[in-house]
Amino acid sequence: MSPQSPMHLSANSANDLIDSSKAVPLTCHGHSRPVTHLSFSSVLDDDQYYIISACKDNNPMLRDGVTGDWIGTFIGHKGAVWQARLSSDANLAATGSADFSAKIWNTYTGECLHTLQHSHIVRAVAFPAQPNPKLLATGGFEKKLRIFDFSRGSDSENSSASSSPTSPDGTKVQSSPSYEIGPGVHEGPIKSIVWGPELNTIITACDDKKVRWWDLRDRTPIITREFDGVIGSCELNTLSIANGYPTSILSIAAGKSAYFFSATTPGQLIKTVKTPYEIASVALHAEQRKFVTGGSGDTWVRVYDFDEEKELDVHKGHHGPIWSVSFAPDGKLYATGSEDGTIKLWKFCKEPYGLWK
Repeated sequence: MSPQSPMHLSANSANDLIDSSKAVPLTCHGHSRPVTHLSFSSVLDDDQYYIISACKDNNPMLRDGVTGDWIGTFIGHKGAVWQARLSSDANLAATGSADFSAKIWNTYTGECLHTLQHSHIVRAVAFPAQPNPKLLATGGFEKKLRIFDFSRGSDSENSSASSSPTSPDGTKVQSSPSYEIGPGVHEGPIKSIVWGPELNTIITACDDKKVRWWDLRDRTPIITREFDGVIGSCELNTLSIANGYPTSILSIAAGKSAYFFSATTPGQLIKTVKTPYEIASVALHAEQRKFVTGGSGDTWVRVYDFDEEKELDVHKGHHGPIWSVSFAPDGKLYATGSEDGTIKLWKFCKEPYGLWK
């Protein structure tokens, strides 16, 4: 990784947009193919947090979320990795791959703990928002939303996985236990899964241009919303928000629009913002009341005012479409992942922060 030297903010920068537009982004190298997804952990006890990246080079990477410094690479997938997520306590990582598997990793050792075999490409993975999770949701070209309980059947002699075959990296291939939610409902590949703040609710974004809210108790959709354009990103905003808006907001990029839904009231649309550009990804900073989009038809990052729906700034630096954008859990920076194979960290606060002194 080779961060660029950050600029010092001048004393006259108080009137600049969030005083961050003059700060040079940190560029994280290491991937050799397009970066498909980024995900931050929560802030941990020592005020540290982490970021994981999925990439078509088969090798998801873990980094320090503040500096972008490389920590390690998870080795074992034999195909492009489409999505990667960290558990809220950052102890586990999950990845979904074109090698027809999802994997669960120990983030301290890099060991692959479980290989969950599928019959087609896995595009999406999600942990429930709780420490030390025991469940993983997966989806992809099978058009199936599946829930795996990986607490059962790992090392026990009586477990269902103890007699399972092994994958090429030597980890056990877990064939059970898992169950499908809503068989036959999805009409296209599932490209994103969000486990809502209510643990009995899961949200899926699908290539059939529909987002569905699911009740895990009866395994049926609560409500379905259809979009005009192809859905790019679908992610949960976890920052707090003022002025009476919900504390959790689902941000969706589809076509040329950004959509913001309540994450606690299924299907409740808060706002739609139309832009002149095709957007692949969107992330909301609720406290600053601004959101960021990554272009699919260009290489630019744009910052918008959430209330006035105005474009405030344009950031250039990537050399390909921006497939993923995500705010850090403290909201002081955001990360972008691009077709050009790089990750960039962009300052989003007035005060000195991290490597921006």
